Amino acid sequence: MSEHPAQQPDWSDAGFETRAIHAGYEPDPSTGAVIPPIYATSTYKQDGVGGLRGGYEYSRSANPTRTALEGALAAVEGGTHGFAFASGLAAEDTLVRALCGPGQHAVIPDDAYGGTFRLFDKVEQVWGLVHSPAAVSDVDAVRAAIRPGETRLVWVETPTNPLLGIGDIEALAAVAHDAGALLVVDNTFASPYLQQPLALGADVVVHSTTKYVGGHSDVVGGALVVRDDALADRIRFHQNAMGAVAGPFDAWLTLRGLKTLAVRMDRHCDNAERIVAHLLEHPAVEQVIYPGLTDHPGHEVAARQMKRFGGMVSFRVKGGEAAALAVCERTHVFTLGESLGGVESLIEHPGRMTHASVAGTDLEVPADLVRLSVGIESVDDLVADLDQALSSALSH
Repeated sequence: MSEHPAQQPDWSDAGFETRAIHAGYEPDPSTGAVIPPIYATSTYKQDGVGGLRGGYEYSRSANPTRTALEGALAAVEGGTHGFAFASGLAAEDTLVRALCGPGQHAVIPDDAYGGTFRLFDKVEQVWGLVHSPAAVSDVDAVRAAIRPGETRLVWVETPTNPLLGIGDIEALAAVAHDAGALLVVDNTFASPYLQQPLALGADVVVHSTTKYVGGHSDVVGGALVVRDDALADRIRFHQNAMGAVAGPFDAWLTLRGLKTLAVRMDRHCDNAERIVAHLLEHPAVEQVIYPGLTDHPGHEVAARQMKRFGGMVSFRVKGGEAAALAVCERTHVFTLGESLGGVESLIEHPGRMTHASVAGTDLEVPADLVRLSVGIESVDDLVADLDQALSSALSH
């Protein structure tokens, strides 16, 4: 990086695609390189004792490749400060420890990603932070779960994982702020292209950049984005003190993925809508869960706060858990695997896979549930693949 981030052009009025491609880095003046180099260095030569060139001294504290990614992430989320981490959970843990302390309280979704629930239930709770689950789609339930004077964070996923519940970000921000709490929105499922939580009143946006932002299933990462300078200072201190930062190659891969996020998300949405329409008519399918359906309880809110309805689809299979497992095991184009948001389509059984950690709790998911991460392959191939797998399940 030849310039300090503060000297970057202001891309705030540019379109999303322009920000995703250009924000965070200017072509190098000495070479004209239009893509940031991978700065594979741990330390930096100082211009005299304490004289940091461009603000860099040690790559845990800052690395130019990571700086480029963090600037781009802030730009696409409409924030002023971005922070890149080694994983989504590393971002979450850093945020919680930066903003909370023992004896405080958080409200979390009753339909949360299993790793997030495990973090709160098995790690942060031991540290002294207690939590209560609430349905993010029910503003009154979230309000009732808040403990005045104790609740520090209201944590929201929208859409939720894996039941695709929708939280009204603007309304939840008002509830959180009235109680003196901060609203944290995990925007992983929607992506910055489809949803802008900070513009709706959220205080912090969380991402597993492993998913749609990276988009190619080749890198693990996480991010936080904020607008408030004081919040940013606390997060920056803890990011450095705790050290779970994105390495330069991971940052470079994530930034490469971010540049094509908009075009990928449009294809993800196109394919998902076609698959939803097909599943609705299939005799082996009990229920299709997708915010784009007009009978989805969160449809109106999703239509108001999302550009489109995303590439994640969940459905329940007739015949119970055995049939759901059979569907997952019989696809060919859909790959049986965890994670989501890559160019390839994935299928999984949440109860046995991503959400096994919530079995026996209030967050337990239905045993007949199948979750799809719809990729960008030819949609006819995806539909045919689901057809043959569902037919097998029907005769199972």
